Amino acid sequence: MVIVMQEGASDAQIQNVIDKLIAHGFDVHRSTGASHTVLGAVGVHRDFDHRDFELLEGVREVMRITQPFKLASRQFKPEGTIIDLGRGVKIGGPEVVVAAGPCSVESREQIHAIAEDVAKAGAKILRAGAFKPRTSPYAFQGMGEPGLKLMREAADKFGLFTVSEVMDPSQVEMMGRYVDIYQVGARNMQNYHLLRALGEVRKPVLLKRGMSATMEELLLSAEYILAGGNYNVILCERGIRTFETYTRNTFDLAAIPVIQKLSHLPMWADPSHGTGRRDKVPPMARAAVAAGADGLLIEVHNDPEHALSDGAQSLEPPAFTRLMAELRIIAPAIGRRIA
Repeated sequence: MVIVMQEGASDAQIQNVIDKLIAHGFDVHRSTGASHTVLGAVGVHRDFDHRDFELLEGVREVMRITQPFKLASRQFKPEGTIIDLGRGVKIGGPEVVVAAGPCSVESREQIHAIAEDVAKAGAKILRAGAFKPRTSPYAFQGMGEPGLKLMREAADKFGLFTVSEVMDPSQVEMMGRYVDIYQVGARNMQNYHLLRALGEVRKPVLLKRGMSATMEELLLSAEYILAGGNYNVILCERGIRTFETYTRNTFDLAAIPVIQKLSHLPMWADPSHGTGRRDKVPPMARAAVAAGADGLLIEVHNDPEHALSDGAQSLEPPAFTRLMAELRIIAPAIGRRIA
C-alpha cells in the first residue's frame, strides 16, 4: 500500500508511521516529493486494517496498490522520477536525452571518432558494449574490461556519460569504475540474481524489455531493483518478437505511453534494436519522441559495413546528425526539448 503524508508533516510523524509499518512486518520505501512524503509499504499481510493508518497524525491518504508492481507503480510517485546524472543532464525531465554509439567497442580509434561525432551532434551519453551476449557462440563477444577503459577514456575526452551492458553479478563492481549507467539487455531482463545485485548499487540502471516480455513483466523486473533500494531505474522499449520477419523485431511504440501511465520511471526507446535496419531507425526515433519517450538509444558507427556487430542497424555519423536536427523540430511540439 501507499501512505501519502500531509504537506508539512513533521519528521516525527513520518517516523511514527514508518515504525508502525515495520512493526506490522512491512518493508518501507520512502519517496520525498516537492510538497509531501510518500511511504510505500511492501509485503503480503492480511491481518491488518489499513484504516488504522489513516488515523495516524500527519497522514493524508492511504491507498492499496492492486498491481503486482508496487514500487514501480505511478501511485508510489505520481510526479514521476527524474534521474540527475550531473552537469545538467536529467533523465525524465523536459529534455529528451540521447545515448549514441557503436554496438561494440572495437578499438581506441573507432570509439574516439564516434564519441566525437555523437557529442557534436548533441548526444549526452556514449553507448557501447564491452561484454556482448550473442546468439552464436562464434560471434564477437566484446573486448571486456579493456573495452570499458577505452569507452571511459573517449567519454571523458568529449564530455559524455557512459552506458554499457552488464551480464553477470560478478561484473557489477568492476563495471562501476567505468560506467555511469548499467544496461540490462533483453536477454537478461529476468536474470533475477543480476537484478538483485543492481538493487544494491545506486548508479542508474537501464532495463530493456525482454524479447517476448509483457509490459507487466518488464515492470516486475524493475521491481526487483527498486526493492533492493536502487530507485534510479530507466525502462526501455527495444522491440519484441512477433511473427513479422521483415524487421529484426516489432517496435512496440504503444509501450511508451502505456508504461508512462502505469509507472513513474523514465521510459526510453531503442529503435536500432527495435527495427534492425538503419533505414528504419530515423522514422522510428522520430515516432518515439512524438510518443513521449524520455530518451533514445541509437547505434552509430563510423564504418558500419565493417562493424564487428550490428552494422546493419547502425547509423553513420552524418545520418545521426540529421536525425538529431529533425528531433529538435519534433520535441517542442509536445513540450520537450533536445540539446
